[in-house]
Amino acid sequence: MTTTASPRFGGGAGQRVYLDGISHDGAERAERGYRHRLEIDGRTAGIVSGADADTESGRLRAALEQSQARLALLSDAATRIGTALDPDRTCQELADFMVPLFGDAATVELLPTEPLQPARPTVQRPASEHRLRRTAVACAPTLRDRLQATAPGQDTRHTPQSAVSRCLAAAEPVLLSLPPDAGPEATAPETQALTAFRAAGMHSVLAVPLNARGRLIGVLLLARGRDTPPFTESDIAAVRDLADRSAAAIADGTHHAREHSIAMQLQRALLAEPGHPHLNIELASRYLPSGTSTVVGGDWVETVRLSFGRTLLVIGDVMGHGVEAAVDMSSYRSMLRDMAGNDLPPHRILRQVDALTAQTGTDRPATCLLALVDPARERCTFASAGHLPPALLTPGRGTQLVEVPTGPPLGTGFGGYEPVTREFGPGQVLLAYTDGLVERRGEDIDVSLDRLAGLRLPVSGALDVLLDGVLRRLVPQGAEDDIAVLATRIRPRPALRS
Repeated sequence: MTTTASPRFGGGAGQRVYLDGISHDGAERAERGYRHRLEIDGRTAGIVSGADADTESGRLRAALEQSQARLALLSDAATRIGTALDPDRTCQELADFMVPLFGDAATVELLPTEPLQPARPTVQRPASEHRLRRTAVACAPTLRDRLQATAPGQDTRHTPQSAVSRCLAAAEPVLLSLPPDAGPEATAPETQALTAFRAAGMHSVLAVPLNARGRLIGVLLLARGRDTPPFTESDIAAVRDLADRSAAAIADGTHHAREHSIAMQLQRALLAEPGHPHLNIELASRYLPSGTSTVVGGDWVETVRLSFGRTLLVIGDVMGHGVEAAVDMSSYRSMLRDMAGNDLPPHRILRQVDALTAQTGTDRPATCLLALVDPARERCTFASAGHLPPALLTPGRGTQLVEVPTGPPLGTGFGGYEPVTREFGPGQVLLAYTDGLVERRGEDIDVSLDRLAGLRLPVSGALDVLLDGVLRRLVPQGAEDDIAVLATRIRPRPALRS
C-alpha cells in the first residue's frame, strides 16, 4: 500500500527514489524496507523506498537516485523562485519554498547595498558587526503568532559570535543547536529571531550563505521544531544548492532595481521643466515613467522662445530604454535648442540635427515633432521626424489629428523633412505626445489613434485638468511605456479700450 511521505527532502544511504514512479535501473524490485510517494505541496515528485545498502550496488543505486531526486527538486524550485525581477519577491518565494519542505520556519536576510546618494551621518557601529535587512519570512501556520518578532522589513544586527556572522565569514553553512534547557547566556550573541525560534520550540537552526556567483549577498536561516528530525548532511547539501541558485536570481533583481533607480534619477535630472514660452501662450506638460517593469526611456518635451512672439514646441522619444537613452535624450534636446536659436524653420532644424547625429554616430535614433506657434498670425507650422501626429482640440468640433508629413527618425541621416502649416487660434488646444500615450501591445496603430481622435474633452478649462482627463481615459491602468504629453493654447489678445 502506497502512503504519502513527510514533505522533507533527503535521507541517507538505503533510500531509493523513483521519479514518476519508475525505477531508474529498469527493474522495480521489492527489496527490504518501505516505499512512499514523495510529495511537494501536494504534487508527486517521486517515490521513496527502502533498499539494502549493505552491498556496493545498493550504495551506488542510493547515491544515483538521491542525485536524481535533488535534480527534480532543483527543477521544481526553478519554476517557483525568481519569477520576477523583484529581489524582495524572490526572497519571499525562497522562504515559502523552504517551508515546510526543509524546515518549520525560514527567514532571508540581505546585506545592504551601496546607497545611490551619500547617506546622512549615523551612529557608528563596530566594524565587526554585521548589519542585514530581513526581506522575507515564512513559517508553519501554527507558529505565526509566536514568530511575530521576525516580521520582514526590519534591520538586524549580528555579533561576530552569531551563526549568521560565522556563516558570512566562512561562506559556509553553520548548524546551531538550540537546547531548550539552555540559559539566557546561550542566546546572548544571537539575534531576536533566534530568541523567537527558541521560544517557539525550535531545536536547531541552519544558516546558509546566499552566494551569487562568488559574491555573498545574504543569509538564509532555517529552523526546525520538536516534531521535525535534525538537519542531515543531505539536507544541508540540498539547501545550499537551492540557496546558490536563488541568490543568483536575487542578485539579478537587485541589479535591475538599482539600474532602474539610477536611470530614473538621471532622467529626472536631465528632464527639466520645459523652457519659459512667451506670455501669449499657455503650456502644461506631463511625464509618466512606465514603472518598475521596464527601465525608463528617453521621452522629453521642450519649448524655445523665438523672436516676434513665436515659441517652438518640441516633443521627442529616443528609441530604447535605460541610462543610455536618457543621456541621448539630453543630447538631442541640447542640439535642438542650439539649432532653434538660429531662427530656422522646423523642417530645417530637423535636417540639421539629423545630419549632425548621423555624422557623429553617437546617438540612438529618436522620433521628434516640432511645432512653431505664431500667435500673431494664429497659425502653427509642423515638421515631424517619424513622430505620431499631434491632436487639435477645437470647441464644438472635438479632437482632430493633424496630418503632418512624416520623415525618418533623427540620427538616420536620410533627411527629407517637410513643413505643413495649420490655423491655430485662441480657444483651441494643441496636444503633442509620445507613443506611450496611445500605443497598445498587439493593437494596430490606426486603432490607437482613433481612440485618441474619439476623445471629447472640454477645452476651455485649465490645461492641467485637460491633461489629467486625457491620461485618465487613455491610460487607465498604468503606462506600458514612458509617456510625455504637452498641451498648448494661445491666450486671447486683450481687448483694446475705446
